[in-house]
Amino acid sequence: FFGAGGAGYSHADLAGVPLTGMNPLSPYLNVDPRYLVQDTDEFILPTGANKTRGRFELAFFTIGGCCMTGAAFGAMNGLRLGLKETQNMAWSKPRNVQILNMVTRQGALWANTLGSLALLYSAFGVIIEKTRGAEDDLNTIAAGTMTGMLYKCTGGLRGVARGGLTGLTLTSLYALYNNWEHMKGSLLQQSL
Repeated sequence: FFGAGGAGYSHADLAGVPLTGMNPLSPYLNVDPRYLVQDTDEFILPTGANKTRGRFELAFFTIGGCCMTGAAFGAMNGLRLGLKETQNMAWSKPRNVQILNMVTRQGALWANTLGSLALLYSAFGVIIEKTRGAEDDLNTIAAGTMTGMLYKCTGGLRGVARGGLTGLTLTSLYALYNNWEHMKGSLLQQSL
């Protein structure tokens, strides 16, 4: 009734069929696993499109994420500063308005700052990628260094150097974190 008398498959019939995590035949379903193997791509992509997002596509996420993160951080910092500055005042409308003004001002300041940094970083990253024709960690580190240098360029030569060093350090740490598993695997292979 439930396929008990159905055609059985021998192991010779299924030789060469990849059965990752599957028995040759399920005891509950009478299904030939050869029909379950997917050898085609899951998504339909336009001609010439990559399967991964490039820097330009990720730039929008980066800029928006940094603006939202800056707004949230700035709002929390504004709340802290507002409560600290108005601690001697009684709870009243003027105190609430002053705290709300501080939250709004700090949120906008941090969102603008981090959004501007993300815009510079993304623009430099896209330009470097298009110029070099390659996407690797060198682009990330160069974009971060150039972003720091340009962001602090009003502070004179010392400010440019300090900003560039900060950008270099942060993006180098990110690249190191991003490739940690790969580096750990290659060091393990060398020690064997």
